[in-house]
Amino acid sequence: MDYLVVFEHAPDGAIWARVPDLPGCYSCGETLADAKLQIKDAIELHLEGLKEEGLDIPQPQVFKAELIHV
Repeated sequence: MDYLVVFEHAPDGAIWARVPDLPGCYSCGETLADAKLQIKDAIELHLEGLKEEGLDIPQPQVFKAELIHV
């Protein structure tokens, strides 16, 4: 499955990553590349936890994201 990940700059300079379709699934890294690796691990662990608890795996709802300049 492909989940949308939102990356944001943290005040301390780190990069925060969150997955809107998986509430509570987030991570961070010192660089964008690091944040991508960390969030991939976080997604895998989050999904494993849901399976272990017998909960449904949320299907990705966001199919496209775009930056709109204003």
